[in-house]
Amino acid sequence: QVQLVESGGGLVQPGGSLRLSCSASGFSLDYRAIAWFRQAPGKEREGVCCISSVRGDTYYADSVKGRFTISMDNAKKTVYLQMNNLKFEDTAVYYCAVDSPLIDESWTDTERWGSWGVGTQVIVSS
Repeated sequence: QVQLVESGGGLVQPGGSLRLSCSASGFSLDYRAIAWFRQAPGKEREGVCCISSVRGDTYYADSVKGRFTISMDNAKKTVYLQMNNLKFEDTAVYYCAVDSPLIDESWTDTERWGSWGVGTQVIVSS
């Protein structure tokens, strides 16, 4: 059974950092792509970033470039999202999703991703 579990969310002040984890079970991360999405209250779910295990390709939303970094540890079956210099507008529930490893500019389409975790809350507040 494919399962993704996010962790690492919490309350952080603006300018602070958090590292989210997405742990996979029931499947290998070999030959997969993993994405992070987020959804703020009253807004649509939006793509944050994604990574492919095949060539290590990564994509980032413009709003997080230079602040967020996605990485993958295949041995631990875990994908990380390092978030630095957090802003109020980063407040959201963060989800990870998995699908085939061939990613392109369509990665932000939620329907492209087959399996999702239940999310972890990130609140940026002073």
